[in-house]
Amino acid sequence: MTGFSMGYDLPAAERIGAAIGAALIAGDVVLLAGDLGAGKTTLARAMLKARGLAGEAPSPTFAIVQPYAPPEVDLPIAHVDLYRIEDPDELIELGLDDYLYDGALLIEWPERLGDEGWPGALSLSISGDGDARVLTADVPAAWGARWPLR
Repeated sequence: MTGFSMGYDLPAAERIGAAIGAALIAGDVVLLAGDLGAGKTTLARAMLKARGLAGEAPSPTFAIVQPYAPPEVDLPIAHVDLYRIEDPDELIELGLDDYLYDGALLIEWPERLGDEGWPGALSLSISGDGDARVLTADVPAAWGARWPLR
């Protein structure tokens, strides 16, 4: 994996999310980590918008998994919020692997996945707040030339 870090403000989050969203392909998993209010959902919404979603995507905090499929988006994507998951064993019931056959996963609160996380995922971590946010990415080899932020 390759490390990447950049500072940004909230208006730039839309551009960053759009760039990453446009690069998504079936089988991709994007992990979005950060404190409450860090901007995880903002990035996920920008990724979904880049794939054609009109309107604002609801936060999946209560639904846990919010799937999107064509024609709503051009690539099936499941937006997942694991905040309410207390034990990694609960994840089996969600069937997240099934979404990867023809789509991608955007997972907020990836620390709830357990010690192993999600091998091979693009891992994005947001720290700071307001105009002093920092995005740190662990970019897996599978993203290679597709990684849109340089």
